[in-house]
Amino acid sequence: MCVRTLEAIFGADDLAVHEAAPASRPSRGSAGVTAQQPVIAGYGRITPVEGAVERPDHSLRYRVLFSVTKAASSPDKVNPSLEKVARFLNLLGADGVRPAQGDVIVIVHGPATPIIADDEAYATKTGATTNPNLALIAALRRAGVSVRVCSQALVGNGIAPVTVDKAIEVDVSALTTMATLQIRGWALIPD
Repeated sequence: MCVRTLEAIFGADDLAVHEAAPASRPSRGSAGVTAQQPVIAGYGRITPVEGAVERPDHSLRYRVLFSVTKAASSPDKVNPSLEKVARFLNLLGADGVRPAQGDVIVIVHGPATPIIADDEAYATKTGATTNPNLALIAALRRAGVSVRVCSQALVGNGIAPVTVDKAIEVDVSALTTMATLQIRGWALIPD
């Protein structure tokens, strides 16, 4: 189904990607239903829809690898692909499904690579005052997500490994991480 057809059915506003609502101020969906963030507060807003058929399966082990390559529209904004990871966890959590520690993995590479830098290196690289992604990365880590970066992307983006935020692991490469984990059974979700 194409985007125009979906827009005709649901309306363009319902399909738009929205900024995360603050945890203290729930937002309202188009049907007046309060949006939720049951696992990652403040990020990855979801809105329950009555009658939705395909729901998270409690009998499955959710081993998922998110490939994060796209940069945010502005260096002072949270990366939308990281928001997608939070949304995934919130969607599972709304149905009482919690992946095991390390079963959800994020591999950052390509133009998104600077999001893993500490505040000082991020400011130097992007001109932003701080790295807006670090709070979300910390929340993802608390929820059991492994956040990693490609060492080749660090070199390619001129980011010194010592400036990588301490919560983030450095892998040899995104290519080998993605291949290895898919062979081991992880589902790949690209951005």
